[in-house]
Amino acid sequence: MRALLTLCYGAICYVVFFLTFLYAIGFVGDVLLPKTVSQPLSAGPATAAMWVVDLVLLGIFAVQHSGMARRGFKTWLTRLLPPAIERSTFVLLSSLALILLFWQWRPLPGTVWNVTGGWGEWLLYALSAFGWLLVLSGTFVINHFDLFGLRQVWLSARGQPCAPLQFKQHFYYRIVRHPLMLGFIIAFWATPHMSTGHLLFAAASTGYILIAVKYLEERDLIVAHGEDYRRYQGEVPMLCPWPRPHHEVAKPSPRRMAH
Repeated sequence: MRALLTLCYGAICYVVFFLTFLYAIGFVGDVLLPKTVSQPLSAGPATAAMWVVDLVLLGIFAVQHSGMARRGFKTWLTRLLPPAIERSTFVLLSSLALILLFWQWRPLPGTVWNVTGGWGEWLLYALSAFGWLLVLSGTFVINHFDLFGLRQVWLSARGQPCAPLQFKQHFYYRIVRHPLMLGFIIAFWATPHMSTGHLLFAAASTGYILIAVKYLEERDLIVAHGEDYRRYQGEVPMLCPWPRPHHEVAKPSPRRMAH
């Protein structure tokens, strides 16, 4: 019974995540939904309270997402919950933080740019779609089911240990170290209608991604993978897929990274 409950919990958390992800595409892309990042509920100038609410919502997600991803918090959480559902719980609470943001977001009136008609509009929509596709496909390049907690609950239900995945450098990860984050940045900025609210969302989210990846996630990855990841840092850029100057490439480690 416990194994079945664990498996059901993981499946429910995944469904919540997947529906939230689909909603995020419409919300950020300003398509199909009655309320999006750019569509105000009522006319009128933006108030200070609207800016504060949006910034607080973005901050709630940033604190939850970064805080729960740290090793210390994971260790504390697994003292309260079975280790098999730690990742699923992280996925669930991240999804709920986003749902709160979608629900309470205050779209800010005003337009930064508006591209209508012609190839320019369709190019920006296509670029946004590419960003979302990069995010989703990138999860499968590493391990989609481990990333969202399904692998852990499945192995637990079968009574098998869940060994950490090996660090691998393949496909997108040979071009940039964080292709999922690159996909999000592309999706957030590639829009034919950049409203003031969308600009706030894109700028704050991009700033959060840059800080979290460079100062939090990269440090955790060095702790987890040691010299292999340091070598990887020297060989592959973090987010911008341009070639590194020769003098920036670190010397290879005597240990080979798994492929």
